[in-house]
Amino acid sequence: MSPGLLFSFVIAYFVILLIVAWYTGRNSNNESFFIGNRNSNWMLVAFGMIGTSLSGVTFVSVPGAVGAHAFTYMQITLGYFIGYVTIAFVLIPLYYRLQLTSIYNYLDTRFGRHSYKTGASFFILSRTLGATARLYLVVRILQDAILSSFGVPFWLTTLIILLMILLYTYEGGVKTIVYTDTLQTTCMLAGLIICTIYILKTMDLSVGQSFSVMHEKGLTTVFNFDPNSKLFFVKQILAGAFITITMTGMDQEMMQKNISVKTLKDSKKNMVTLAFIMTLVIGLFLFLGGLLNIYGGSQGVTETGDKLFPAIALNHMPPVISVIFIIALISALFPSADGAMTALTSSLCIDIIGLQRRNDWSEETKKKIRQRIHLLMAFTFLLFVLLFEWINNQSMIDVILRVAAYTYGPLLGLFSFGILSKRVVEDKLVPIVCIAAPLLCFLIDKYQSVLFGDFQIGLELLIINGFLTYLGLLMISKKKDYENMVKVIGQNS
Repeated sequence: MSPGLLFSFVIAYFVILLIVAWYTGRNSNNESFFIGNRNSNWMLVAFGMIGTSLSGVTFVSVPGAVGAHAFTYMQITLGYFIGYVTIAFVLIPLYYRLQLTSIYNYLDTRFGRHSYKTGASFFILSRTLGATARLYLVVRILQDAILSSFGVPFWLTTLIILLMILLYTYEGGVKTIVYTDTLQTTCMLAGLIICTIYILKTMDLSVGQSFSVMHEKGLTTVFNFDPNSKLFFVKQILAGAFITITMTGMDQEMMQKNISVKTLKDSKKNMVTLAFIMTLVIGLFLFLGGLLNIYGGSQGVTETGDKLFPAIALNHMPPVISVIFIIALISALFPSADGAMTALTSSLCIDIIGLQRRNDWSEETKKKIRQRIHLLMAFTFLLFVLLFEWINNQSMIDVILRVAAYTYGPLLGLFSFGILSKRVVEDKLVPIVCIAAPLLCFLIDKYQSVLFGDFQIGLELLIINGFLTYLGLLMISKKKDYENMVKVIGQNS
């Protein structure tokens, strides 16, 4: 299929998104943009969050990683399940009890303004890096598959995609994203299932037979029992649990949608439902990864990793499947990019600028400031995507998880200390602790062979980071009349 025809399908898909955005964004205000007027349907949020949680990186990287690591990603997925359940019954009730618009307001009431700003700043840093890394991967594929044939440079492709996202999130924010994410998740999952069925039919294999072929090629291994390996199942499950707790439960983008649900009960149902669905969906991604390795081998495909799925879908499948792949890929891209841009805009407005506390500004003034920050975030995304293009890493999912280990660790330590401890910290020293912990983790990671010999630290670096932050907070804390402090917090909130 010609690049021009592929591009026409992309434009048609985007027009549908604009129509949904126009319909849902009518009469929107700042409350609609930030938390959807706390009136979102929990089933729509749960389904849409699948797309947000997976993103284009999962769509390409998880199947691509099967060739190197078999099905061991399922270990992390089991940890994800534990993490989602923990969020549902520990963090979400806390957020609803305090009636938060930004979840980092909890740090303000629990510790103080410096802690609050520190937590929000780490979220902004981490989500910006993670979202732009995801965006880069998909833009790179679209560039190679479609726009490069028209002589369009990479930076312009990125700019076009960002302008598309801006157009349909500019007014409605979360109110719009709840609906567009549902549409996009549907398209993504449909693409995943159709590609899986096509390969099974083409190779004339049943599901059982395909598993037998994968097993013969050593692709079905789930659990790694070597304690020294980075893929050791205990490390992976623990890392998966804490990655979810931090990257979902302590992430404004993800929780912004959850706290937009009408009631606490429905928000819990949303998160538990997401836990079950995500396990099944990632299992299907891994199964597809095994099929791609078998099918790619039979077709003489030499690409590996992130390039495997695009190479097969665009060059070794019928044109209609190529279209489905591109639409599914874009559908995986937009939920993570639009949600991140909206959440980062919200965090900058609420947490850093203090938009909601400015009673001297009219609603119209606040809206104009919010829209300018939204444009600023789009420009920031453009710069970071160009940076990742310069770096050109072959497996972006490894980059994203590594970034999360360093930037979400302080958030893990802050929230854990606030929930598990009744001590009060010296608020002004919190930023120092939260910067020192990742730096210590960097040294531990760099010299781990000297410190631990054959024992390898992998994604559990996030847990170490959170633990170091917790210890640092303990060192700058003291006992206080906690009951009186809680009463004051209740009065202020």
